Amino acid sequence: MDTQVDIKNIIESLLFVAEDPLTIDSIKKVLDSTDSNAIRNVLNELSSEYEARKGGFFLREVAGGYQIRTRSEYSQWIRRLLRPNPLRLSNAALETLAIVAYKQPVIRSDIEHLRGVDCGGILRMLLERKLIRVVGRKEIPGRPMIYTTTKKFLELFELKDLKDLPSPKEIEELGDSSSESFPHTVPEIIEQTGDEDTKNS
Repeated sequence: MDTQVDIKNIIESLLFVAEDPLTIDSIKKVLDSTDSNAIRNVLNELSSEYEARKGGFFLREVAGGYQIRTRSEYSQWIRRLLRPNPLRLSNAALETLAIVAYKQPVIRSDIEHLRGVDCGGILRMLLERKLIRVVGRKEIPGRPMIYTTTKKFLELFELKDLKDLPSPKEIEELGDSSSESFPHTVPEIIEQTGDEDTKNS
């Protein structure tokens, strides 16, 4: 690479074509570079340029990487073009997902204890949609599977990492709008699981 401009244009091109958030390590491999700070500086510069321009997209740090995203105020026109099938989750699925998010790593019996109902079907659906994953088995009788959330979960809810999960107070302040991401029962779930149970991936 001859100039910093070349590096910036290349990184911008990579961000444009990538389907998933790009980590600094993945960019380093493509550039055959060892300078993480230079790449981070370019990402910050691109982000500032997009914000100054106030165009149709912006650069977001999400799910451990960086991703170009369209601004929400233009979503209705994007939907007209792409006509995507929206990801719809029932309140029961959102409640189960919230338990996994706040208590992970967690086993099925712990989830069912909190919800008071069988969760087998919902867990399978969340696995199929790649919002949760199995990371192993707990060494207790029956060796139940252990669940955690995925990078797709972070992407869907626009979280940089699990530390960005809202607190019970923040969810309550959202009122009815919180149903877009988590059901109204989540504050009680978080209080039962405790913040100390949340693990970073």
